[in-house]
Amino acid sequence: MYSDISHERQQSLLRQRNLFALTSAGLGLALVVAGSLAATRDREVVLVPTVPKALTVSSAGVEADYLELVTRDAALVLLNRSPEGLDYWMNEILKLADPASYGRLKAELVRIVEEQRGSDVTQAFVIRSMTVDPKGLTSDVTGTLKTFVGAQVIASDERRFRFSWTYRGLRLAFSGFAQLPPQDKSKEAQ
Repeated sequence: MYSDISHERQQSLLRQRNLFALTSAGLGLALVVAGSLAATRDREVVLVPTVPKALTVSSAGVEADYLELVTRDAALVLLNRSPEGLDYWMNEILKLADPASYGRLKAELVRIVEEQRGSDVTQAFVIRSMTVDPKGLTSDVTGTLKTFVGAQVIASDERRFRFSWTYRGLRLAFSGFAQLPPQDKSKEAQ
């Protein structure tokens, strides 16, 4: 009698063990399949469009349209400033900064803030043209930079700026900017 009870108990435990082993193997196989799909697939994030055209960002690289829109916004924030909003101006630019370039960018921006704080000098930039290089992650912006003291325009010059970017994962980050020499007018006519 005890052997019958013992045999039934062993059979019950054997069935539980086999069911557990089968379930574990199935979950392990599902994990391997899901992991391989996640590792080999390009990631994409659909952005809420602020323009009539829908945009996506992929881990495969930056699209020219997206780089142009980000450059436009960054250029307008960076090149339009007044003494009243300097802290906000600097913080907004630093939100776009690449972590590797953050210190250098902050030092440049702090220098500009210290020069302009307490003055009546305001700067406004009107974009005339833009070229983007998604492979090189650079953007060139050309436009008119107007400088005001109070309400008086003291300078209105044609300027070109180059914006540099980095792209890691799905994040396009600002890594630097520089003023470029003016383009030769004879080259533009050709």
